[in-house]
Amino acid sequence: MKLDGTTALVTGASSGLGAATAAALTARGVTVLGLDLREAPGVIAADVTSEADVAAALTLVDAPLRLVVNCAGIAPGRRILSSKGTHGLELFRKAIEVNLVGTFNVMQLAAEVIAATEPDADGQRGLIVNTASVAAFEGQIGQIAYSASKGGVVGMTVPAARDLASSGIRVNTIAPGIVDTPMMAAMSPEIRSSLAASVPFPHRLARPEEYAQLVLMLAEHDYINGEVIRMDGALRMAPS
Repeated sequence: MKLDGTTALVTGASSGLGAATAAALTARGVTVLGLDLREAPGVIAADVTSEADVAAALTLVDAPLRLVVNCAGIAPGRRILSSKGTHGLELFRKAIEVNLVGTFNVMQLAAEVIAATEPDADGQRGLIVNTASVAAFEGQIGQIAYSASKGGVVGMTVPAARDLASSGIRVNTIAPGIVDTPMMAAMSPEIRSSLAASVPFPHRLARPEEYAQLVLMLAEHDYINGEVIRMDGALRMAPS
């Protein structure tokens, strides 16, 4: 899929994976429409769980919308039962709402816009890349809500690709491992070193730019569809 002269929608674009993806796409000449809860340079304030917010943002698309990258998400940590009491339903519901419902909301509304564009010679109109996590497969202690939400994103991949096939839209999911995002930067050097050592190879944290590189690869490889790709250095998470 050619990206020149097109528009990409990137959620969670203010930092981490979303910011790296927006920068990589901009460098490739793509017009990036960035969404995040807080407005920032080049980023529009929008709640991914709001149909009105996302629909309003999509009206700003000028060049054909060809790529959507869902990076917005939260990562709450709490056990089902601990010395502090139960997990609490509201926190669980919030994780599902942002990570799973938000991803679906952006996907459904953006797909409608992409489907209205002219296809290329192969009938392709666009690509949607969603973000899961290795926690979808090996959730750690305290990740019950996060793992459930990301497992849902993984579960949407194949049916979404099948649903949108008739519109010439591919759907893939990236499941990152431990990525060196701003959240990780707040941890001590000792903890960061320990996490890096747990990765079989390479022995380091993933870089946000590597996620962006994978997005570009997926955009250029027209035959990858309905796939979940782990970006984790062969990491398989331990219980804690």
